[in-house]
Amino acid sequence: MKDIYLDCNATTGVLPAAVAAASAAMAHGYGNPSSTHATGLQARAMMDGVRALARRLLGSGEGRLMFNSGATEGIQTAVLSALCALRERRDAGQRIGSLLLYGATEHKAVPESLAHWNRLLGLNLTLRALPVDSDGRHDLAVLDELIGETAMLCTMAANNETGVISDLTAIAQLLEERGAHACWMVDCVQALGKLQLNLAATRIDYAPFSGHKLYAPKGIGMLYVRAGAPFTPLIMGGGQETGQRSGTENMAGIAALGAVLAALDDGVTFRSHGELAQFRMRLAASLQSALPGLVFNMPFALSLPTTLNFSVPGVSSKELLDLFDAAGVRVSSGSACSASKALPSYVLEAMEVPAWRASSAIRMSFGPLTDEATIVAACERIERCGQALRASCLLPSAPAPLAPLAPSSAVRDGVTELSVDGRSTWLLADAASSSCVIVDPQAALVPRLAAFVRCQGYRVQAIVHTDAPRDQGAARQSLQEALAIDSTDAFDAQGRLAFGAGLRRIDCGDTQVYLLGNSLAFTGALDARVVAALLSPDLVTPDTVLCGSRDDGSICATVRPVQPAVAPALQLDTAGLAAWLPAHPDAIVVDVREAHEQAACMGQVFDGHAVHSVPLSRLAGAVAGWLRAPQRPIVFFCRSGNRSMKAAQCLRRLGHQQSFSLNGGLALAPR
Repeated sequence: MKDIYLDCNATTGVLPAAVAAASAAMAHGYGNPSSTHATGLQARAMMDGVRALARRLLGSGEGRLMFNSGATEGIQTAVLSALCALRERRDAGQRIGSLLLYGATEHKAVPESLAHWNRLLGLNLTLRALPVDSDGRHDLAVLDELIGETAMLCTMAANNETGVISDLTAIAQLLEERGAHACWMVDCVQALGKLQLNLAATRIDYAPFSGHKLYAPKGIGMLYVRAGAPFTPLIMGGGQETGQRSGTENMAGIAALGAVLAALDDGVTFRSHGELAQFRMRLAASLQSALPGLVFNMPFALSLPTTLNFSVPGVSSKELLDLFDAAGVRVSSGSACSASKALPSYVLEAMEVPAWRASSAIRMSFGPLTDEATIVAACERIERCGQALRASCLLPSAPAPLAPLAPSSAVRDGVTELSVDGRSTWLLADAASSSCVIVDPQAALVPRLAAFVRCQGYRVQAIVHTDAPRDQGAARQSLQEALAIDSTDAFDAQGRLAFGAGLRRIDCGDTQVYLLGNSLAFTGALDARVVAALLSPDLVTPDTVLCGSRDDGSICATVRPVQPAVAPALQLDTAGLAAWLPAHPDAIVVDVREAHEQAACMGQVFDGHAVHSVPLSRLAGAVAGWLRAPQRPIVFFCRSGNRSMKAAQCLRRLGHQQSFSLNGGLALAPR
């Protein structure tokens, strides 16, 4: 299955012509442009040609245009230049203002750079975020109030998460009308190749660029500095770049950037604004059709035609990322630089969108080299993702399809764990009676639980708690109201409920345990007192799986003490898996991705090998069976290796020392 890459705001592939230009520079044009012999002069000529082309395309006029490693270095240089000049002016007795003002939706490189140099230079100015409106554009009224005290202003041409285009003309007009002397930096990283630029005709003092956002390699960028704007080199040394940025120039990167700029100049290689806008509309239509209730987080009329930012009610950004990744569509949940932090989007929070949208947003972005075939294929896979979510009953606003994609139908039976804020809710489903029991419901999960129950057509036999609920039963009440049911406790006087293998309630003082047959026990805290209360009347066996209400990452436990054992390495490398499996013919290969991810997946995961589907959320129901064959190897895998590691660690803790995780998951698997 060919990947469809829709994360171009993070980085792009490299233009073939740029690869060829870089290769030629390394193979033949390897001279040092500071050398005066012929080889050096040839290198110098190539570099000067690229700079001249960049000057023309950017309209840099008499301003400086230097090559560097990318936007972060450019931002650092701009901030250092401006703040050094401010310190000199202040030391000379001039008034400079008290604020370092930056847009609330700026890339984190900007406020971090401002704070860094403000501290090191001893300026002690106040950093302040300039708010944006609901469209993501800077609040000009607030800027008008603050401009008199602003020493440096930092904005961006277009936002990397939402694609929202700043009103730079209005900002420039305000600066002129108020006679402001503030240095102005505009982050132009997302503008190159997407917006018309004529920098010398503007009030902009500094404009950083990064090549890898437009099909050049990583490690090459540019910084424009307006003629007459303060400038202090960030890197001193041999005096390269006419003393503006020392260090031998990255000639391969410059050559590659030159090829990209030439493609931009020819007017043919890259698609027009109109074509890109049509592509975005087709993607948007597919998203709206596949994901009912979807909300776009950016105004189409005010944003780049290559960016979509959206949220789906009831579905987290991680779930959507995993789903799209399973379908071979690469998207992101925001800035790639902060994606690993799993926090709500600060960009959307600054726009004051509802909290659920900020914490569940997805960015889908493509570049001006994207072709129609890619968009068509992306739309097909988006539809498959929507079908997978509906089949798993994860879209509150959409009914399940009549013919669900396999293997999602497996969710009708068994035990499912849902976790939020370190707490676990357990959903017990019995397909034979089309009924369910919900243990320890949490408020944040009420919409999902209600939608799931309605979609599957379950009859709720009980909603129970193992401990006194922290919300005094509010989640339970909300769930009853959402499902329009009155009674949620059908246990008889002996604490029994006719459900599946039989559900029994055991009173253990201030906590209660619910036994499903003798294979599963749902408890609050897994402490010694509870275990003793279960063991003394032989209510459980040593292999009964204990499912707690606290999500500490262990998934489940048993009452059997597990002694540390010498075991093989926990992780298997993907490169060696093909040889490992034939050497272990009885091994079980288990996909712990969720059912909707498996349904969205196209093609075989491991050709020639049987794969068992046991999502991590349903692992507890399968543990007992695996523990009965502790010598049979089990290999767990997922998208990245994180969830499979949890599964393998769980089995190891419970005594199954032949449990393994596929290191790096499918992301690193041979293709």
